[in-house]
Amino acid sequence: MSSFRDRIKQHADHIGKAGSHCTTEETTKQATILPLLDILGFSPFDPTKVKAEYSSDFPGAKAGERVDYALFCHGVPVMFIEAKSFGSKIVNHVPQLSRYFNATPEVAVAAITNGNEWRFFTDLGNKNVMDPEPFLTVRFDALDENQIESLFRFRHDEFKPEALRTLAEESVYLQAFKDVIRTSVLGCDQEFIRFVVSKSTVQRTMTARFMETVTPIVKQAIALSMSEMVANSFSPRTHEPTHQSEQQPAADEITDGNIVDPENSKIVSTPQERRLLEVVGEILGGDADICGKDTESYFTVLFKGKTNRWIVRYWGDRKQPCVQMSAPLTDERRHEIARAGLEIGGGDTIIMPTPDSILRIAGIVSDSLAFASDDRNFKRLKVD
Repeated sequence: MSSFRDRIKQHADHIGKAGSHCTTEETTKQATILPLLDILGFSPFDPTKVKAEYSSDFPGAKAGERVDYALFCHGVPVMFIEAKSFGSKIVNHVPQLSRYFNATPEVAVAAITNGNEWRFFTDLGNKNVMDPEPFLTVRFDALDENQIESLFRFRHDEFKPEALRTLAEESVYLQAFKDVIRTSVLGCDQEFIRFVVSKSTVQRTMTARFMETVTPIVKQAIALSMSEMVANSFSPRTHEPTHQSEQQPAADEITDGNIVDPENSKIVSTPQERRLLEVVGEILGGDADICGKDTESYFTVLFKGKTNRWIVRYWGDRKQPCVQMSAPLTDERRHEIARAGLEIGGGDTIIMPTPDSILRIAGIVSDSLAFASDDRNFKRLKVD
């Protein structure tokens, strides 16, 4: 596989250099198509493996129609190729190619190419009837590892029609699943949002208002999850907080323990406090204007940095760590806390075993942001 990969990459480099000189279909064949067939083990100099301008008694075919290339294994045609000039647009369904394919049961694959782009077809829809859409497209100006692995299955000594049909099925399924993910996950349709909420630790009745509230949060969670997966694929140790507090440490300091305020040694920022800020940020989304502020008594998450516009207060050094929310604990919110499996402590605090436990009451966190950002709540108190 290593040697094959190197040859394919060299062929891609060759096409990048030679492509602009291929001004005719014949030049395209000689400079870009036949070299690839040779790499695949179908030597263009061996007529038992490659036959150009192939014709036979195909039922329904017009007189004089010929397929550009027929590839053979053990004396049996297994693949037809229709060639176009370099740079020309490829039309999926070439009539004579499909007729030849449909009339030749032994042929498992048909391909159309302009030297740079190859489109491969088979008969998944109806046996011996060429599908209208390709199951595999390979572009040598945008080659990736998956395409190289797919081409590896087309080698002469390993050419197995059923294995290629399996590859075709996998490719079709993969594209279908990608389409669903793109529509449901990235598009965040209501059914997917309900699925996410139902599978999470959040226990709340899915009313229209609640769904409207959590939709942007789910979108933010998807974006964060994907970003983290991409980051971790490059460096598993990398950890970038989404939100920064006024005392936010560097990423490599987060796991080092407490951070003491240089101006007041009684103010100590703990990993738990920093994690709480991060989780609240994930709940509220990137557009929320929040920051963290530590004091000698508790840690707080503020709206727009205003000390009177606090959203969450956190006491992490108590025997039972807890939070207090700015949104009043109405009966409905108390029921939500109970459904989330959390307990209410003294002074309307909520027992919070770990900072991540606040994810269970994401709706109340959102309500607290709404409370802190509503000027009317503070005009009544004559604080502004």
